[in-house]
Amino acid sequence: MNKSSILKSLAGRVPAALLLLCCAIPAGAQDERKLTMREAVALALQNSRDLALARVQYTVAMNEAGVDRSAFRPNLYTGSGAAYTNGFPSIGGSPPAIFQVNYNQAFFDPVLKAQQQAAEEHAKSMKLEIDRTRDDVIVRTAVAYLELAEVRHSLDLLRKEQVSVEKILGVTRERVEANQELSIEVTRSELTAARVQERIIKLEGRDEALTQQIRNLTGVADTQSIEVDTQAPSFATDLQEAELSNLAIQSDRGIQEAENDRIARQDILRGARRSFWPTVDLVGQYSVLSTINNYQEFYSGFQRNNVTAGVQITIPLFSAKTRANLALAKSELQLSELTLGNKRQEVRQDVLQKQREVRELEATYQVARLDLKLAQETVQLTQAKFDEGRATLRDIEEVRLDENDKFVAFLDVDFARQRVQLTLLRATGQLGKVFQ
Repeated sequence: MNKSSILKSLAGRVPAALLLLCCAIPAGAQDERKLTMREAVALALQNSRDLALARVQYTVAMNEAGVDRSAFRPNLYTGSGAAYTNGFPSIGGSPPAIFQVNYNQAFFDPVLKAQQQAAEEHAKSMKLEIDRTRDDVIVRTAVAYLELAEVRHSLDLLRKEQVSVEKILGVTRERVEANQELSIEVTRSELTAARVQERIIKLEGRDEALTQQIRNLTGVADTQSIEVDTQAPSFATDLQEAELSNLAIQSDRGIQEAENDRIARQDILRGARRSFWPTVDLVGQYSVLSTINNYQEFYSGFQRNNVTAGVQITIPLFSAKTRANLALAKSELQLSELTLGNKRQEVRQDVLQKQREVRELEATYQVARLDLKLAQETVQLTQAKFDEGRATLRDIEEVRLDENDKFVAFLDVDFARQRVQLTLLRATGQLGKVFQ
């Protein structure tokens, strides 16, 4: 009984809406979505939790800088209270007040200003962390996408190879039964078939893992099968070594963070040196004094409403902590400058190493390409011989096996080459040009 007759027999028993739902479920389960690499990267950037966390951390750093900056802006406080007194009415050195407003604003304070500037430099470093996380997401997504395409292409080749191995195994068994081959040839063919099966099983597992990784990165639902595009953008660059080194130093996030840290240490040192200078604050106060504590009995001239406004100057005379802070700031600045120099040297060496890897894998890629081309031409030649009756089915299947092996090796080298090219683009700050 086919599907339509089953539905007709159930129509009188099952509501129409339920039948439509039953028919729709398999269609949704087999929904297929084809993703290009650019689409996958865009979805990953949109759904990345790491990127969202970096943005929140940058917001926290900006708010911390705002807290330090608030000392140089107007600050108003008000309050009221009541207390019992016996004798001269004084609470914390101030007369009792029914209502009081205090105004405070730092006008010149080198230490506070240095802390504010250092916090702002730290916020800049957190902004760089957003860019670094963005590059991480792009590279992870692109590498997973490239590897998934390579794995699926390899699986197609290995399944074809499996068919060829089965044909060779059948021919070998026939030749052994006809006493034209030794029985060891059957075992050798079975071993080849088992190795191909082993590689297929491993690649199928890798396919599942990469597919799930791309789902996690892009947010594609589990009910949608993912089809990748075999045509990837080019990651090659024609820049010279000196240009790549300069770009790497200019765009490296670690160097930029080290430079921001050095500027922050310079600000702190400048503030520590100026901490021997006086500090100036703008102050003001308005208060309505209370008579319930007999305050007017202690002074002949009592005034309920009082206003005070002026400047408070604090002159440091001696502070051991100030000298200790100055020594600490000098040593931290020296450490930051040395760290920055080492970071520049590491980046220069790293980009040179990546350039060597790109050149080496490019040479390996050319060898693999020519090796594959030779295998393909050998298949064509053997096919011609087979058509003329000068080659057996086993001969042509063996050269096809060799061609598939060379094709899989070529795909492996191509993936490794693209991955190194991606890391070089990231190191030189050119990822945005590819995925813009």
